[in-house]
Amino acid sequence: MPVFDLSKTPLRELNGALHGLGPGANDTAFEVIHPRGHHAVAVGIDSPVTVEVRGSVGYYCAGMNDGGTVTIHGSAGPGVAENMMSGTVIIEGDASQYAGATGRGGLLVVKGNAASRCGISMKGIDIVVHGSIGHMSAFMGQSGHLVVCGDAGEALGDSLYEAKLFVRGSVKSLGTDCVEKQMRPKHLKKLAELLEKAGVTDAKPEEFRRYGSARKLYNFHIDNADAY
Repeated sequence: MPVFDLSKTPLRELNGALHGLGPGANDTAFEVIHPRGHHAVAVGIDSPVTVEVRGSVGYYCAGMNDGGTVTIHGSAGPGVAENMMSGTVIIEGDASQYAGATGRGGLLVVKGNAASRCGISMKGIDIVVHGSIGHMSAFMGQSGHLVVCGDAGEALGDSLYEAKLFVRGSVKSLGTDCVEKQMRPKHLKKLAELLEKAGVTDAKPEEFRRYGSARKLYNFHIDNADAY
């Protein structure tokens, strides 16, 4: 397994090695030690590699991930797994602002807490947070799932499109056009799948509440035509 010590090796060499893998490459498992809060660690992965980061990272770790599995044995700064396409990103600690922003696919797991704007503008990504999340999370969430085993901050799901939100704990407030919805059998089934994938063993789907779009904010109502 190639080991990159970021206290001695430039970050560019790590990312260059991850980007340079061709079909059938032998080295598919990487270890990163002494990340020391570096920004943009393991960005742009486009093959099914495994990256173990032994420590905390700065901005945009695992951004644009497409097929890789990245585990951060520490906490992550703003924008972790931003614009992820596929694959898995696991954070053993906490995540800062806008974790999983604009993600189009894949699974992001935060085993600690996530700060504000978690899942902002999500476009298909699945996000599971073992702890709680901050304000304005899932703002303009278009598709995908956000699962929160703890509590949610203010303005959850503000301006939400069709992303599905599940919260086990309390919600401080709902954003514009976000409402609580009925939990149907298909939602319980999907939630059970996500909890299992994310390694959540102390929560049951029946303990969660579902939130989604009221579908009024972006619709044209003919009765209000004179106001437009």
